[in-house]
Amino acid sequence: MAYDLVVRNGTVIDGSGMPRYRADVGVKDGKIAHVGRIANDGGESIDAGGHIVSPGFVDGHTHMDAQIFWDPLGSCSCYHGITSVVMGNCGFTLAPCRASEVDYVFRNLERAEDISREAMQAGIEWNWETYPEYLDVLDGLPKGINYAGYMGHSALRTYVMGERAFSEKATEDELAAMSHQVREAVRAGAIGFSTSRSPNHETSDRRPVASRAADWDELATLVRAMGAENAGILELAGEPTGARAETAGPYFNALKDLSVETGRPITFGMFSTRMKPQAWRPWFDILDQAAAEGGRLFVQVHSRALSVLLSFETATPFDKFPVWRDIRALPLEEQKAALRNPDNKAKMVAAANTPPNGPKAIGTEARPPEWDWLFYMDSVDGPNKSMAEIARERGVSPVEAMIDIALETDFKAFFRQPIANEDQDQALDMMKHPRSVVTFSDSGAHVSQIMDSSLQTHIFSHWVRQKQAFTLEEAVRLVTYDTATHWGFHDRGLIREGMAADLVVFDPDTIGARMPEVVSDLPASARRLKQTANGIAATVVNGQVLLRNNEPTGATPGRLIRGPLARQ
Repeated sequence: MAYDLVVRNGTVIDGSGMPRYRADVGVKDGKIAHVGRIANDGGESIDAGGHIVSPGFVDGHTHMDAQIFWDPLGSCSCYHGITSVVMGNCGFTLAPCRASEVDYVFRNLERAEDISREAMQAGIEWNWETYPEYLDVLDGLPKGINYAGYMGHSALRTYVMGERAFSEKATEDELAAMSHQVREAVRAGAIGFSTSRSPNHETSDRRPVASRAADWDELATLVRAMGAENAGILELAGEPTGARAETAGPYFNALKDLSVETGRPITFGMFSTRMKPQAWRPWFDILDQAAAEGGRLFVQVHSRALSVLLSFETATPFDKFPVWRDIRALPLEEQKAALRNPDNKAKMVAAANTPPNGPKAIGTEARPPEWDWLFYMDSVDGPNKSMAEIARERGVSPVEAMIDIALETDFKAFFRQPIANEDQDQALDMMKHPRSVVTFSDSGAHVSQIMDSSLQTHIFSHWVRQKQAFTLEEAVRLVTYDTATHWGFHDRGLIREGMAADLVVFDPDTIGARMPEVVSDLPASARRLKQTANGIAATVVNGQVLLRNNEPTGATPGRLIRGPLARQ
């Protein structure tokens, strides 16, 4: 057979968890055609000597819904071996929506997911209304990686209810209209339905996003609409609020009962916190109860601390404080000059130590620091010293040390502020739970606040190489077969003949994230954090080389992955 591509001399870790072995991988027509010894030449080859050849990594939690319109490559996910993503999480999608009502969608996305309104206005050409029409538009876009998507509750509510969606209960007719739209979306290929009930999700004018105005009966009715089609996953960002023990039990049990009733898988994210490090354990037990009763719940967990990345090029915890507010409004070069002025610096230090009254930070926004829990991120792998420790070493206050470091690094320094998963032993326990899946990068969202597109490469550099908490085979399975299977991508996540040829060729001794940087490459010159990786020799999507040594080849082989009803 004449192959389109041959990956030669590599060590295959096939995604199943089976031990590695030496083999060539031949690709034909976008599929894996042969795994073994290949003597004849292919049309193109990759020398994988000394490298691992694995399935492409799969990320089940992104917000690349807007980015896909202006970024054919799929960054920063693609730089970390990701070949397939699920977008439209937490109820935030661009469809259904009329072109005349895009402000509703922007209001839901802008603050809750830190996606620039100006970038969306400049970068998206609106030529759809319904969710099936939106999928058809996505199908025609050039794509570097593969995308699947949920229909989002907030977009659905505003499409059916207009302005009332942000504050009122749906009428019976409106609920019937929403149910119809859900069924149509799933038939057209939506991977499922997503929603948010989280107090961390607010609009740009500090109101609850539209899905938070829905009661439980509305949510259950929409999940039953998927149940009637016998297809679709429910993804939600949940609370519970109030006294956790009083609200969490009924909430997670209600999810269990809904999954049992409808037959629909339900997934949500969960983190540990240093204030209540063991609080997650009892709720994981409900996952086993659901399975025993005929339901299916699975939890999305993270491979490290969830951290806000602060810098003087993006945001600091003090940007809205007196004195800081005026200086931070200046161009960056003028800010540097102002910070070098001893009088200005003294006023800023004093202001930072006197927090003003005002709205509290939510989600991943910067918040006034506890200096023992704000770290100078001078390396990706760490350990990083806290600003409290650095301040003691320098004999200055922590905020003064922060200003000095910023000036010493020409504003390039990052300061890492963990807001969840601070205890890495807890994070590891969650990763190893049999009903969790390691994902949740939020790629495409919080683009100036967090940089978790690298959570997959972090698994290999930190948990495999440094901590030896997983074997390479176990780690590959976590980010390939496990994630692909949970989201129903049954032709991906394994190196097997007949499977889609999504492959990553990487060096296990060097794979890992590079330091992030601030770039202004979004539409309207909006800023974002960008992070690439070391140790990845090639990324192959649907049989074509997307990246060599993390440099784009110019190929756009990605596809829209439609749900099971659309594949029939």
